[in-house]
Amino acid sequence: MSATPTAMLARFIATLQYDDIPLAVREKIKDYILDSIASALAGQQGDEVAQIHALAAALGGSQEASIIGGGKLSLAGATMLNAYLVTAVTVCDVHRPTLYHTTPEVIPPALAVAERDGVNGKVFILAVAAGLETSVRIALGTNYSAFRARGWHSPGVVGPFGGAAALGKLLALNEEQQLYAFGLAGSQSAGTFAHWGTPTIKFHQCRGALSGLMAGLLAQQGFRASNEILTHPDGGIYNAYSDGGNPATVVANLGQEWMLTGIALRLWPAASSIQTAMTGLLALIQKHDLTPANVAEIRIGLSKTVHDMHGSLPWNDKFKALLSAPYVMSIMLHDRQCWLEQFAPGRYRDPAVDKFTRERVKVFADPTLQGTAATVDVRVSDGSTLSDRRACAKGDPDDPLSRAEIQDKLRIAARLPKPQVELIIDLVSRLDSLADIRELTDAIRHA
Repeated sequence: MSATPTAMLARFIATLQYDDIPLAVREKIKDYILDSIASALAGQQGDEVAQIHALAAALGGSQEASIIGGGKLSLAGATMLNAYLVTAVTVCDVHRPTLYHTTPEVIPPALAVAERDGVNGKVFILAVAAGLETSVRIALGTNYSAFRARGWHSPGVVGPFGGAAALGKLLALNEEQQLYAFGLAGSQSAGTFAHWGTPTIKFHQCRGALSGLMAGLLAQQGFRASNEILTHPDGGIYNAYSDGGNPATVVANLGQEWMLTGIALRLWPAASSIQTAMTGLLALIQKHDLTPANVAEIRIGLSKTVHDMHGSLPWNDKFKALLSAPYVMSIMLHDRQCWLEQFAPGRYRDPAVDKFTRERVKVFADPTLQGTAATVDVRVSDGSTLSDRRACAKGDPDDPLSRAEIQDKLRIAARLPKPQVELIIDLVSRLDSLADIRELTDAIRHA
């Protein structure tokens, strides 16, 4: 097999063993799994879940894979529905350098096949590690600025590769089969920002998860595909979807540096790119006991990229409210918290909240800011100004969520009896000692 980036990555995944993964990375994987479960349980309240559930149920009549939150569907159906649940209320992870939500495409297909086959917890951790590491590296290789300039959305394009890598470990694909799986994944890469502001932008994640599942299952049968899907001059991902990309990034320090540790988690159900501003505003609210009554104006500075996406988005429905920087900042001040209750029609349609948002919340593009960095200036009633400047949000790799904070997120999201929640937390914490992953899937299915 030639030493192309795709072949080198296929070799790495095919030969990767549990003990090759550092302990700290394995613990990080548990965090991502726990966060995905929390996000999926919160996602049960997503507006479009019933429609996706209907589609998922139509994909097959068998019932061998659990739905997070209740019931069973086929491998394909559970993969699709669970992936949508993880992302349904925009509280899942994000790889900020590539605006890529990684776990919805990796964990649901891995969970479905792991449950079907009754693998142990270590094998499941290995599969998730393989999927996340693969997809983050391939995403980084796109040369994101050029990739984004063409309108592509990372979850739909890169996501199938992560699912294919996770399936590779669960199905024990050899090097050649894994190479085919990547080729099959790339042949299904799709999804553009033309859908921004609509639920289809989230559909990219669940469709990517399903594509990864199909890629792995088909490759298991020896179904042949391109042997260099990333850099092929005629339709390779990096040439077709970008400017040639940075393929060396895909394999740089492979197995030594774990790129998956760069994934950020979200503390609140709102757009990932405005979480830094949310972190800053909440810090000021708590420190100075701010309320709408003593705030004259809030000024939020965002980078141009983030401002263009979120700075002037209306908040006339739940999904847009989750993405609208003016509304999110206003409702955090009004309610001093941010969870799904803050995005109910009764809140975003509240005349007092709407009036305050339109008159006193100003969001602007600050040319000095890059990425998701944000500035927050609050002018209070006495004329003084309180300010917060920060480069990253709570939950980012530089300010990560602790395991305890992720557990609390699950407790808030699940709305379940305490014993059931604590069982899920316990099972994930000792995932590496589970003899059968079905202990976990039984617990989350009954949630």
